[in-house]
Amino acid sequence: MAIEDNPRSREKYGEELKRRREAAGLTQEELSQRAVMSRTHIAHIEAGRRRPDVRDAERLDQVLEAGGFFVRFLPTLDGKKVAEHFAEAAELERQATIIKQYAGTLVPGFLQTEAYAYEVLSSGHPPKSDEERDRLLGTRLERAHILDNFDSPVVWVLFSEAVLRQVIGSPAVMCEQLGHIMELGESRRIRVHVLPFRAGAHAVLEGPVKLMWFEDLPPVAYVEGLKSGRIWEVPSVVRQCEDVYDHALGDALSHRKSLELIRSVAEDYEHEAQQAHRS
Repeated sequence: MAIEDNPRSREKYGEELKRRREAAGLTQEELSQRAVMSRTHIAHIEAGRRRPDVRDAERLDQVLEAGGFFVRFLPTLDGKKVAEHFAEAAELERQATIIKQYAGTLVPGFLQTEAYAYEVLSSGHPPKSDEERDRLLGTRLERAHILDNFDSPVVWVLFSEAVLRQVIGSPAVMCEQLGHIMELGESRRIRVHVLPFRAGAHAVLEGPVKLMWFEDLPPVAYVEGLKSGRIWEVPSVVRQCEDVYDHALGDALSHRKSLELIRSVAEDYEHEAQQAHRS
């Protein structure tokens, strides 16, 4: 079976796993026990939703006597590029039990207030129609529901100080947005760290990264650029992203000090908004 390096590679890989498993007369549960993998993970691989890591592939090769097929074709699955660049990441965000994210320029979507999100979605090129903007706004606000459960997902957000200082919309919009982050941080729903300008060069200067862990599946990293995004599932790459995040976290303010800075900046915005209202 040949697997081309195209968007269907993961599906074809899964189809081949299912074919060989059924040919061996094994159920997903039986294969999971012999290959020391969860049945859920095997089901996701067969459905084309996830990839095995190298150790998983080696065990699948051994149990199914596949002659090294599952290890050999792993490289065709590496670093899937998402056409609608956040679609897959958004789905994974809903499934995650732990999320750790670095935000360098904007508040992450699932933490945005309606007014802040409105301003972000009203910008950009080409311009969006009112209908398209409102549809995207509804989708973005819906993402905030992942925080409805106090215990899961665990959320850590590492902000560049630039996120606090960049005025999106108006001082009033920023005051409300920072107040929302403070409320979530003070209630212990999220853990907040700020990389202050004085930290200078740091490990995540190259751009935003989101790390996600799951109950039954391997962790992933999502990195994003202009109108593009990439999901990394390759264990070595995910570990590198984790190391980069941890290194930058070491240069950040503590949770308490970060909330104090956010509060101070929010008070400055509140003062500006009051002055603008009086004038």
